[in-house]
Amino acid sequence: MLKSLFSAFLMYSRIPMPHVEWKEENRRYALGFFPLVGAVTGLILILWRMICSALGLGQLVFAVGAVLVSIVVTGGIHLDGFCDVTDALSSYGDRKKRLEIMSDPHIGSFAVIYLVGLLFAQTALFTEINTMSAVITAASSYVFSRGLSALSALYFRSAKKEGTLASFVSPSHRNISAFLAGLFLTAAAVLMLIFGKTAGLSAISAAVLVFLFYRYTAYKHFGGTTGDLCGWFLQLCEVWMLAAIVITSRIAEVLR
Repeated sequence: MLKSLFSAFLMYSRIPMPHVEWKEENRRYALGFFPLVGAVTGLILILWRMICSALGLGQLVFAVGAVLVSIVVTGGIHLDGFCDVTDALSSYGDRKKRLEIMSDPHIGSFAVIYLVGLLFAQTALFTEINTMSAVITAASSYVFSRGLSALSALYFRSAKKEGTLASFVSPSHRNISAFLAGLFLTAAAVLMLIFGKTAGLSAISAAVLVFLFYRYTAYKHFGGTTGDLCGWFLQLCEVWMLAAIVITSRIAEVLR
């Protein structure tokens, strides 16, 4: 269990961890611990909000830092998947061509355009997160999105027999990994409902809708999921959950 935990953090974050030998038995429950990477990201986000409040820093500084927190913790691994899938979908090629594009290490113009748009959207939305309850709700979304991503990796049809995702899925004890991911996902949902109330419920609903869209896109255009698609989903899920929190909070303020 402990080696699987270390493997999850070594793969999906840049947080220093004890070295673990790259073999299947050390990755058996890694996907189940994947949401904990989101928990660390969320805790750093909360800490950053506290620092900004203590120093009297403005919302724009907080927003830019909030976006950078996720990138620094993960090393941009999910943004890489987002770019690869964006290029593949923008090619309008057949399934084989799309999978080939995702394997290409180069980035295309469409990926750059959508990446800039995504980062601008996240920054703009974070400027509207100005209460600690909203920050905690947003922080919990990092855990919730990774819980869904882990479940998709475990139970969605795989588009490829080889690759990074396959190296984590094939040795997985699916039931235990799914239980762990589901446990963290549920805990995140409870936190969002406690601190965010209607905004938390809205964020959960947005995540479910994006998850359904992700499955549809993965199966229709790629024949199943891949590691890049998991990252693409993660980025879309987080920005739409953030948007749901902001929009719902503003509507609630107007109706008061």
